[in-house]
Amino acid sequence: MAALGAALCWAAGGLIAIGPVRALGSVAFNRLRLTIVASGLLVAASLLGGWHTLDTGAVLTLALSGLTGIVLGDLALFWSLGRLGPRRNVVVYAANAPLTALLGWIVLGEALGTWTTLGILLVTAGVMMAVALRSGSTHSLEAVQGSLLAGVAVCLVAACGQAIGSVIAKPVMAAGADPVASAAVRVTAAALTLTVIGLLPGQKLGFGPGLTPRIALLVAGNGFIGVGLGMTLLLVGLAHGNAGVVATLSALSPVLILPMLWMLTGQRPGLGAWAGAAVAVAGVALIANR
Repeated sequence: MAALGAALCWAAGGLIAIGPVRALGSVAFNRLRLTIVASGLLVAASLLGGWHTLDTGAVLTLALSGLTGIVLGDLALFWSLGRLGPRRNVVVYAANAPLTALLGWIVLGEALGTWTTLGILLVTAGVMMAVALRSGSTHSLEAVQGSLLAGVAVCLVAACGQAIGSVIAKPVMAAGADPVASAAVRVTAAALTLTVIGLLPGQKLGFGPGLTPRIALLVAGNGFIGVGLGMTLLLVGLAHGNAGVVATLSALSPVLILPMLWMLTGQRPGLGAWAGAAVAVAGVALIANR
C-alpha cells in the first residue's frame, strides 16, 4: 500500500512539475523544491522524535542514497520531463523497477519467487503498453521538446539512479530507521549538494524571472506531494518489503497518470492504454497474492 501510494504521489507530482520545470530549468526547480521539503521534513522529524533510530552509519548511508537517487536521479528525471512530457517520461522511468529487482538480487540477495517475478514482468509490460498503445495527443503537455533520443537516454539514467538509491537505503530501512527522519536526511543531503553546485563557477544559484508566485506555489505543491509524501511512503515500503517489489509497485505511475491526463487535457486514452493498465493490475494482483 505504501509503494502504491508513492506511485500515486509521483503521478500527480509529474503533472504539477511540468510547468515549473519548463519555467525554471531542472536544476533550479529541483534545488528550490528540495530546500522547501528539507525544511519541512527536518521540523517533522524533530517533532515526531525519529532521530534516535539513526546512527552515524545510517545517516551516511542515507545521505549517499539521497545523492544517488535524488541528485543524480531527479536531475536527470526532470531534465527529461521538460523534453518528453509527463506521460513518456514516467513510462521510461518505469525501467527502475526491473533494475531495482536485479540489483536487489545481486547486492542484497533478495530472491524472487516465480509468481512475484511474473508479476514484476506483467507490471512493467503493462505500463509500457499503457503508453505505447495510448492514442496520440496534441496537448502542449505531451509535446516533445528537443531530441527524443536524448530525453529517453537521460530518463534511463534517472531510472538507474533511483534503483541504486533504493538498494542503498534498503538495509537501513529494514533495520528499523524512522521513515520521516530517513527522508529528512536524504532530502537535506540532496538540497545541500545542489546548493553547493549552484555556487560553482559558471553556475547560477538564483531562479531567474521564471520564478513567479504561481510557479513557486506549484514547486512547493510538487515538493510536498512528490518528495515529502512520496519519498516517505517509498521508504516505508522498503522497510517492510522486497526492494524489487516495492520499486515495481511504485512504478505504476504511468497507469495512474492516464485518468489524471484525461481529466486535465480532456483527451481520453485509447482502449490499448486501458488494456495495458489491466495487464499491470494483473501483475499487482500476482505480487500481492504471491
